[in-house]
Amino acid sequence: MRILLVEDDPSLASGIRLALKPENFTVDHLSDGVSALAALKEGEPFDAVILDLGLPRMDGMQVLEAVRRLGNRVPILVLTARDAVDERITGLDAGADDYLTKPFEVAELKARLRALLRRSSDQVNSALECRGIRLDPLTMQVSYQGKPVVLSRRELTLLQEFMSHPGRVFTRDTLTRLVYGWDEDVESNAIEVHVHHLRRKFFPHLIRTLRGIGYVMDKTNQDEHS
Repeated sequence: MRILLVEDDPSLASGIRLALKPENFTVDHLSDGVSALAALKEGEPFDAVILDLGLPRMDGMQVLEAVRRLGNRVPILVLTARDAVDERITGLDAGADDYLTKPFEVAELKARLRALLRRSSDQVNSALECRGIRLDPLTMQVSYQGKPVVLSRRELTLLQEFMSHPGRVFTRDTLTRLVYGWDEDVESNAIEVHVHHLRRKFFPHLIRTLRGIGYVMDKTNQDEHS
């Protein structure tokens, strides 16, 4: 799952990113409203947004309203120090999916985010299944032909993206953003390594390489060997 965190307090943003890392989230951080709106306009594939309201350059409420006017239905969890009831009502009416008032417990943030993602993707009791592989998005457990398979966090993220969009071609740059976000230093062959590991743990033709284009996980077996 890829999360966009929009928070102008560096220490709070760092704490949130650190807390979410063990939850198998890739967290990208922006610190102002204009940058956040630009990223969401460009169609970056985020699964959810954690949005502070008191942002520089553009208030978080303005970002929220603009995103919804664009028809972008990405789940948005609002963080704010504004605890008045009318402020919360305004935010929810503007299109926020949930509201969390500062200060908050990290455990509650995680729980609300998980609930929000479950609701948005309608994944309750809905495991992903393709070519003998089963991935449960709620427990993040994976099996192949009924036998459990242990994956690293990066491999799990990559497999979930492929299984969620069988037949879709992903460029290496797209996969790098999905798995690592914007801020991490990534080796040039990182995606190739993860794809190699997935093929080794399942079967060689799980993911096809389209030379000069990217990668695809077919819905059914293909004759091409990559």
